[in-house]
Amino acid sequence: MTAAPTPLVVVGDALLDHDLCGRAERLAPDAPVPVVHGTRRSSRPGGAALAACLAAADGRPVTLVTALGPDASSDTLRELLAGRVTLVEVPLEGTLSSKTRVLAGDRPLLRLDDGEGRAREATREAVSAIAAAGGVLVADYGRGTADVLRDALTRATAPLVWDPHVRGRPPVPGVRLATPSAQEARAFARRLDDTDSGEAAGLRTAARDARALVAAWGARAVAVTLGDRGALLSHGETPLLVPTPAAATGDPCGAGDRFAAAAAGLLADGALTEAAVQAAVHAATRYVAEGGARAVAVPDRPETGAEPAADGDTTADAVRAAARVRAAGGTVVAAGGCFDLLHAGHVALLQAARRAGDCLVVCVNSDDSVRRRKGDGRPLVPAADRVRVLRALECVDAVAVFDEDTPERILGELRPHIWAKGGDYARTALPEQPLVESWGGQVLLLPYLDGRSTTGLARRAALAPVPNGGRPT
Repeated sequence: MTAAPTPLVVVGDALLDHDLCGRAERLAPDAPVPVVHGTRRSSRPGGAALAACLAAADGRPVTLVTALGPDASSDTLRELLAGRVTLVEVPLEGTLSSKTRVLAGDRPLLRLDDGEGRAREATREAVSAIAAAGGVLVADYGRGTADVLRDALTRATAPLVWDPHVRGRPPVPGVRLATPSAQEARAFARRLDDTDSGEAAGLRTAARDARALVAAWGARAVAVTLGDRGALLSHGETPLLVPTPAAATGDPCGAGDRFAAAAAGLLADGALTEAAVQAAVHAATRYVAEGGARAVAVPDRPETGAEPAADGDTTADAVRAAARVRAAGGTVVAAGGCFDLLHAGHVALLQAARRAGDCLVVCVNSDDSVRRRKGDGRPLVPAADRVRVLRALECVDAVAVFDEDTPERILGELRPHIWAKGGDYARTALPEQPLVESWGGQVLLLPYLDGRSTTGLARRAALAPVPNGGRPT
């Protein structure tokens, strides 16, 4: 019988993150900057709050000790964390820090930062949570939470993982594992040695920095994260390179938090450091491949009086549903098409697709997209009605509408594990296949009932005699 995961306490600076995701297909006429349109806004926990949510997604109880105040951003973050983690607050001086990224697809174009709040002081409840912890992760973002609780962290007896930040202080002595990025390790090492050679942060530099930090910090081990190259683990002697299991493309924001959260949880469960780091590298790789921080993002509600989306915002619901299933470790399946005049062939395909996973999202061509593909006489049924019929099917969990000729953009938002197509595509090159495979997804062909097609139904309906001379009955 598998033992229950050890509860984890995450200590650090929470942030509130916003993403404005859209498409950039041209430059502005008045300046050489991209024009981003079709944006969707979502919000998510950031910083230590993201690390806590990712640890909770592993199925373990998580307590987040962080600084929050009476400001609007703190209130929003409390709502986002409700039901995910247990929250222990210390007082915040100022307003909660927030970041807003503007993205075109997965590519960030701009980031706006607001709020410079800092933790003011420790509380008895926070100190008690650390003392009683089965495992502790410090997700330091340089805004004071780890500083005001430093004495309690020094006395902690549970396995302690420290994810440092260049704006923060070094880890307390005796941590089980410190997890700086290569750039962070270089910055901390420079503070120890003013005779920096200026060498780029390659493997040799990371190895020297890790060895120096093990000694300077009194850490039992330092794992320098190297992005798509994996991590370099050092106990102060010859380092161990832990490579990524596969190349993963996508938004890497939060990958360091995913690594640290996985490692901290496994060390709390009693794993050896080498095994914990290897599993953490795999977890961070999957995290990037499956959409990164979008897995914990929540589409923002439109402001009162705002014009509703043309598809009733079902697309935002679909992205949220896929993220929720993915975060719980489930398999997201997507299928696509026009679905004009839904027939038995469609239903059989969708039922088979749903059986392949834990959630089925149907990607539907918009009216303009159908018209470009099928001609001026199509669609026979408008998008709103097609969506309504599809959502009524028991096998369909969510519906997303896309306006392009092919579904690559919406697939990039959903990042399904499986992209299901009818068997009639068996000898056809699918333009979206390389995209789906880029994050480790799989294109899956399913049997398709012969003799069923919307075009055939429409043709037979047009040729059928009209009863009673066309008068209503």
